[in-house]
Amino acid sequence: MSAEQVSGLCEQLVKAVTVIMDPTSTQRYRLEALKFCEEFKEKCPICVPCGLKLAEKTQTAIVRHFGLQILEHVVKYRWNNMPRLEKVYLKNNVMGLISSGTQSILEEESHIKDVLSRIVVEMIKREWPQHWPDMLKELDTLSKQGETQTELVMFILLRLAEDVVTFQTLPTQRRRDIQQTLTQNMEKIFSFLLTALQQNVSKYRSMKTDLAQEPKAQANCRVGIAALNTLAGYIDWVALSHITADNCKLLEMLCLLLNEPELQVGAAECLLIAVSRKGKLEDRKPLMVLFGDVAMHCILSAAQTADGEGLVEKHYVFLKRLCQVLCALGSQLCALLGSDCDVEMPANFGKYLESFLAFTTHPSQFLRSSTQITWGALFRHEVLSRDPLLLAVIPKYLRASMTNLVKVGFPSKADSPSCEYSRFDFDSDEDFNAFFNSFRAQQGEVMRMACRLDPLTGFQMAGEWLKYQLTAPVDPGPMNSKTGEGLCSIFSPSFVQWDAMTFFSESVISQMFRTMDKDEIPVNDGIDLLQLVLNFETKDPLILSCVLTNVSALFPFVTYRPEYLPQVLSKLFASVTFEVVEESKAPRTRAVKNVRRHACSSIIKMCRDYPQLVLPNFEMLYNHVKQLLSNELLLTQMEKCALMEALVLISNQFKDYERQKAFLEELMAPVAGLWLSPEMQRVLSDPEAFISYVGADNKIADPVLEDPSGLNRSRISFCVYTILGVVKRARWPAATEEAKAGGFFLGYLPSGTPMFRNPCTEQVLKLFDNLLALIRTHNNLYMPEMVARLGDTFAKALDMLEVEKNAILGLPQPLLELYDSPVYKTVLERMQGFFCTLYDNCFHILGNAGPSMQQDFYTVEGLATQLLSSAFNNLNNIPDYRLRPMLRVFVKPLVLSCPSEYYETLVCPMLGPLFTYLQMRLSQKWQVINQRSMLCEDDAADDNPESQEMLEEQLVRLLTREVMDLATVCCVSKKGVEQNTTAAVDGDDDEAMATEVTPPANAELTELGKCLMKQEDVCTAVLITAYTSLSWKDTLSCQRTTTQLCWPLLKQVLPGNLLPDAVSWFFTSVLKGLQVHGQHDGCMAALVHLAFQIYEALRPRYTELKAVMEQIPDIQLESLEQFDSKLLNPTLQKVADKRRKDHFKRLISGCIGKPIGEQFRKEVHIRNLPSLFKKVKPSLETDVLENEDGEGFNVLFEP
Repeated sequence: MSAEQVSGLCEQLVKAVTVIMDPTSTQRYRLEALKFCEEFKEKCPICVPCGLKLAEKTQTAIVRHFGLQILEHVVKYRWNNMPRLEKVYLKNNVMGLISSGTQSILEEESHIKDVLSRIVVEMIKREWPQHWPDMLKELDTLSKQGETQTELVMFILLRLAEDVVTFQTLPTQRRRDIQQTLTQNMEKIFSFLLTALQQNVSKYRSMKTDLAQEPKAQANCRVGIAALNTLAGYIDWVALSHITADNCKLLEMLCLLLNEPELQVGAAECLLIAVSRKGKLEDRKPLMVLFGDVAMHCILSAAQTADGEGLVEKHYVFLKRLCQVLCALGSQLCALLGSDCDVEMPANFGKYLESFLAFTTHPSQFLRSSTQITWGALFRHEVLSRDPLLLAVIPKYLRASMTNLVKVGFPSKADSPSCEYSRFDFDSDEDFNAFFNSFRAQQGEVMRMACRLDPLTGFQMAGEWLKYQLTAPVDPGPMNSKTGEGLCSIFSPSFVQWDAMTFFSESVISQMFRTMDKDEIPVNDGIDLLQLVLNFETKDPLILSCVLTNVSALFPFVTYRPEYLPQVLSKLFASVTFEVVEESKAPRTRAVKNVRRHACSSIIKMCRDYPQLVLPNFEMLYNHVKQLLSNELLLTQMEKCALMEALVLISNQFKDYERQKAFLEELMAPVAGLWLSPEMQRVLSDPEAFISYVGADNKIADPVLEDPSGLNRSRISFCVYTILGVVKRARWPAATEEAKAGGFFLGYLPSGTPMFRNPCTEQVLKLFDNLLALIRTHNNLYMPEMVARLGDTFAKALDMLEVEKNAILGLPQPLLELYDSPVYKTVLERMQGFFCTLYDNCFHILGNAGPSMQQDFYTVEGLATQLLSSAFNNLNNIPDYRLRPMLRVFVKPLVLSCPSEYYETLVCPMLGPLFTYLQMRLSQKWQVINQRSMLCEDDAADDNPESQEMLEEQLVRLLTREVMDLATVCCVSKKGVEQNTTAAVDGDDDEAMATEVTPPANAELTELGKCLMKQEDVCTAVLITAYTSLSWKDTLSCQRTTTQLCWPLLKQVLPGNLLPDAVSWFFTSVLKGLQVHGQHDGCMAALVHLAFQIYEALRPRYTELKAVMEQIPDIQLESLEQFDSKLLNPTLQKVADKRRKDHFKRLISGCIGKPIGEQFRKEVHIRNLPSLFKKVKPSLETDVLENEDGEGFNVLFEP
């Protein structure tokens, strides 16, 4: 290798790098240059001399960086095959570069420093400590040369800690060797870091004011910052004794640096990591030193200075760190105080609370929210919650909350000091809105905790604030509502105050009733407030909504003074028919509809929670409702129904079967008359007649105002809503004795479950046939020939509503629109809403029928056949967005509430065909999705834009989850009926995935599961669905199915004779799942566990599984033989479960999918060095492997 060769090659490389980095190069040139450089790195035998030559100080920064990259590549990928002398040559030259091969600390580019430190770390990872025992000494010597070298040494130490401890990017044995050696030398490392920090900071402080010395001062400051960054990489994991050594000298230094503007962020970061440490309480005791005078003074003065200089990003970041430090300090105090550690209440606790309160009252909404969890911990704490200082701060905290609950600070506005802080923290108003809603909910929790300790103060504040709002003039602000002139929008100053006050009073009043004894409740004050609220009149829908919430919050006072009930009722009834402009023809806005709905639900809530109180006023209530119902146009169908539900709830208090039955008959007479009329029967059972009756075959000229068939639709809705309301609310008395006395009790089922009769049964079953006819007709509307009959205006009447689409795609709703726009803008939207609600409500009735009417429903003659021919009719044409609610609100509750006596007659005959169908449907849907992702997107049809494809795909995902959830509920877990019935917000993909998954050992099949698995067709369908779903592209569904469903199902069929092909298929399905989902830790852990269970349980009986294993890419056959022989030889002592599982995971690693970023990554191989710690039994083969270079313990790098 001659010098000319090296310099010739280097010239070519410099040209190539210049072409790559030059923005004017053509793509072809750039690619050629890139290829040349990559091939050089991979193949050239003289990389080291070339790299060193390119890295010389005389070259440009870009070229030097490339030269150093070459050296890094050599160390990472060629080290194992390099001769010893070349390794030594490279290492000495790299150390030489650190010593004298870089520009000074202030001039050198940061990417050069970074790559240089990486090269050293890569060598350390391969050779230290065994072959390079003096590495730390060498670094120490280098650091004595000056600031430039010291900073590079800091970078090396930090990078080493990150690779070894934080990211753990090297093999286990090497990691252990290095980490243990670091730990043994930690005292030296810490003293080196602290000394460097101390010396450089004192030099910086002494020189920073002298202009002549400024470059020197800056150099010292840089080293100080590097030392703090490096400390941050170690404080997290070293023994706490190093952090608290020498009377907590490190913590003291960090506190003092909080007032040094250039170093304060790094110091706060280190302090935060130290104070957040977990571990033995005894070891954490010294951290209480931070409650001492010096530390508290430093923290407070730093906070005041940073805040006093206005909003500067750097200072704001520092304030956030300081706030986190105080939060972590609070958590440490809560953990240590009252434990066995004998920690006293800190003398400065009052000062701490004051400074913490300052953060809670800061204009930044983000800082305010950061303090809430700690306030909660303090108020909850057994010892602290009795402390007079904390009790004295509660009124101040509540005052602060009164301000903090006001929703201001939108980044796009300038109506509050919070706005400019929000511009740093949030990208958009929607972002801020989502944050604020969760912040407010959190505040509610903490306020309730505070009021548990001091209930009266909160109530008095709420009363003052409420009185103030009732007398304050309304200020709609610059943004008027579109609902009407002079009305508030959600951003109006008056509304945000009302809204905050309402939330506050609701939180504190409810807590007062929970906390205080009955005799201590301030009844007179409460009733005075209630009267003020009842007498308050407003035409503003948003404010009226707040007023109604206050009525509900104060309603518990009425239990002490029942004479106020009629006033409350008339206030609520007046709001049920609220309009901004009487007799207006314009469509109602969402805000108006909300008020009316709010009033209805307040009435329902009152009747549900205080039925005994309302019962004496039943007649008055009933007459009121009759009067409202007599005018067909006054209320919407939903409102009518809500009022009827309230009556039904009170009628449950009759506790007399005959009386309640007679009442329900009278209440439902209009519905029965309408529903059972010959015309309605014809309409409900014939799709064509139905389309025509609801007006979906019309062509309409003015789609906003004209709607000739609206009344017909509302009649159908009214009937369905009423049936639902009655089925949902009518019940027998909860106490068995009362049920017996009232004539509700029928005896016991064979299983010992008591049987009751529902007073609504007779009425509802009379209407049941027509309900099923409507469901069958509705399903048939989706047949192509029926869709073709829809009129021009209504061609999309059966589609999803835009709101639903946006919810599924996760698109945010524009904030203002929500309240100001009409609920349905056009008659088409109204029609879509009608079909959607009707469909859902019909299935809600079927889902509630079981729990409500019990044996009277389950024993309806031929029920299974009737349901199959109506609800499950024409499923092929029914879209996913309709099938989902059917499974969730009908099939699941029905199955969960059905007693085992009816499994054979009802549930199995229904679920058998359903699961078979769902399995076929989902398989086809996923096949389409998989083909779509394999084909190029170029030839996608125009009428199916990407958003439509995304929507379809997301719907298939959500349907899959629904189906898997149904299968799990039927077969395995006995979840409560209520759980999951309101599925999590659509698109909950971000659900945190647990990485260590061991399914619950007791996941046994339910009685229903066993019953279903006895039937071959159902058993096959459920098994195939569960195992096929593992390779569908939905991680959430895969993880749930793997952990909850797959193994219990398979275990059930193991005793039978499974065909070898079936066994291979199950096992292969799991491996396919690993191929698709292996990149997600949660799924990967669950799937590996499942594959392991199957292999261990079935390999002894089926040799076919071994054949499947042998097809796994890169499988080590010897290792497989070894695993099999241990598995098949029962006499051998069983290896620990974890080790067997790890061995198995290594065997199948060839089929575990990797994320795209890792699929083409070049493997780095780091060899193990001779063990530092004596093993009990050294096995021959490993020693030979480790010593194949013949180096043993010979030191590779001489000092």
